[in-house]
Amino acid sequence: MINKIVILFKIARKIGSSDIIKIIDRTHKVPFLIKFFFNLVSLSFGKNQKTNNTNDLSSTIQDLGTTFIKLGQFLATRPDIIGEELTKNLEKLQDKLPPFSKSLAEDIIRKELGELTEKNIIEFSEPVAAASIAQVHKAKINEASTIKDVAVKVLRPNIKEIFNSEIDAIMMLAYLIETFIPKTKRLKLIEVVFLFKEITNHEMDLRFEAAAANEYLENTKNDLGFNVPKIYWNFTSESVLTLDWVDGISIREKDKLIENGKSTSKIASDLIQHFLRQAVRDGFFHADMHQGNIFINSAGQIVPIDFGIMGRIDKLNRRYLAEILFGFVSRDYKKVAEVHLIAGLVPKNVSVDELAQALRSIGEPIFGQSIKDISGGKLLKQLFDITEKFNMQTQPQLLLLQKTMVVVEGVSRKLDPNTNIWETSRPVLENWLKETKDPIKNVMDSLKDSAEILKKIPEFPKVMENANQALAFLASGQIPQNTNSYSSLTQKKNEMKSLRNQSIIGVLILVFLGVIVF
Repeated sequence: MINKIVILFKIARKIGSSDIIKIIDRTHKVPFLIKFFFNLVSLSFGKNQKTNNTNDLSSTIQDLGTTFIKLGQFLATRPDIIGEELTKNLEKLQDKLPPFSKSLAEDIIRKELGELTEKNIIEFSEPVAAASIAQVHKAKINEASTIKDVAVKVLRPNIKEIFNSEIDAIMMLAYLIETFIPKTKRLKLIEVVFLFKEITNHEMDLRFEAAAANEYLENTKNDLGFNVPKIYWNFTSESVLTLDWVDGISIREKDKLIENGKSTSKIASDLIQHFLRQAVRDGFFHADMHQGNIFINSAGQIVPIDFGIMGRIDKLNRRYLAEILFGFVSRDYKKVAEVHLIAGLVPKNVSVDELAQALRSIGEPIFGQSIKDISGGKLLKQLFDITEKFNMQTQPQLLLLQKTMVVVEGVSRKLDPNTNIWETSRPVLENWLKETKDPIKNVMDSLKDSAEILKKIPEFPKVMENANQALAFLASGQIPQNTNSYSSLTQKKNEMKSLRNQSIIGVLILVFLGVIVF
């Protein structure tokens, strides 16, 4: 308990000494007690506060280290809690930290993979990229007497212990805030922090990322123009991930792509089509497709990297997704309403005509906009808002898809501002709908389903199940009561409740000691 209080005190000093409270206070009035607490522990009452980055929350968080960077990224997905303005600010947050030494990375690899395997990793480079959780090295491996260029991703030393101790302290702080400022309970701060902890712990198991990449590769290996790096399982563990090295140009380097003869308009169109095809055909998609995670290789193929966050959609929702998007493309709103009823997404007593009228109120204004203003992602958000009024059940996987669609469309528009989302989407949706109406194909799909799932992720079904659950939580922003995570959260709350009085006393003692010592 003392250790948690010490960590809490250090975190509070970090926050109090930064500009975080000041920046947040400009858009959301921070309660006096919270400002007083952070001023007290940092020994600052407005006289000697930092002045750098006072308008940039993301830069301020960047200086606070791993836990705050990941928390900032997570909160960027929760505008319902922090508001649209802070969300946009946090979306600029760069996940970068100074690298740790090459020799330490080699020690981790040796410990994780064994000396014999480690000897087959040659020309191991200095870090080429360093983020908050892991860093990447370029290397060569000797696999079955064949030399291959690879990227080796290595978790930061003791990152799980550091992260979990800090996040437990932040959870205690959230508990204290909810206790002393009752109106903050509506924000469910404890649940938000706990959910963040669950998701990030899955991200820290690189076997999950490897399994996801492997399934993604199996799904897309026949897709022209799309290339997922291969995973090397003999060189992969919980803390080490080895996959093909990607030689290519980041899509954020638009001018360089043009200089190398690549058509940015084609890349923009292909990116949207590949994403939609994977979502409706495979029910498995990359859910973190920002500019830094997409490259174009010398053959002009789209090469994604970083498979820590993936989305999954079941067959019913895939059909639902394709039907509603195609229904909007065709402006057949009654058809979209009927799909909602047939799929059981809204109660049977809902009037088809009334639902169709509500859907028309979303669709028609879109077709009056210029091409550059049309967004499939925003359409889905409006759709969910409307159908919620008709008691449609929340579909977490579709919410995650909607968030990813916004990102993919934004990336595509930066490559080509005139990308026509609807015209690009139409052939993918038409083809998939035709295929799903083929009775022979439907029978074959049913026979293959179970075997395919086992074949694609033979080693980590439990890890994938837990991780998919965590991603569903991320999409919906809540933890269902019938899950192990909810039981763990309840246990954590009871633990914090029993420690509340001791914690308060401990914090006050530490503040007093801090005033004397610091």
